[in-house]
Amino acid sequence: MTRKQKRLAVIAGGMGFIAAAVLLVLFAFSQSVAYFYMPADLAKSPVSAGTLIRLGGLVGEGSLVRGQGTQVQFSVTDGTDAIKVKYSGILPDLFREGQGVVTEGRFEQGSDVFVADSVLAKHDERYMPKEVADKLKADGVWKGEEAGQ
Repeated sequence: MTRKQKRLAVIAGGMGFIAAAVLLVLFAFSQSVAYFYMPADLAKSPVSAGTLIRLGGLVGEGSLVRGQGTQVQFSVTDGTDAIKVKYSGILPDLFREGQGVVTEGRFEQGSDVFVADSVLAKHDERYMPKEVADKLKADGVWKGEEAGQ
């Protein structure tokens, strides 16, 4: 092999290595993406069971039901539609009915029940995730000062 052929072989090997690394990173990102939905969005275009999503809105008044241990059921609403949520775990201290919440999880197979892996609640009196606040303001449900505050 001449010097030129060796150089081309090294360059081609390096490019192949970089391409493989980029493909692995893209595959990893595609597996961890969780799109954000409100209950009204899901009523218009449901997602397939098993798809990881984030569901946001307000905890429905009178919907919180505590089961055995850390089992909890509640509904997430945006004022027009509501989604029943099941969660097994310790809820945040500030979690309560009528407050903003973002849950991450999947819909059960053959059911309209959302099984949450994690639940995030607002952390002070004015906080609301920007996407949730914008959607609730557009629907006339939430009357906060500013979104994301």
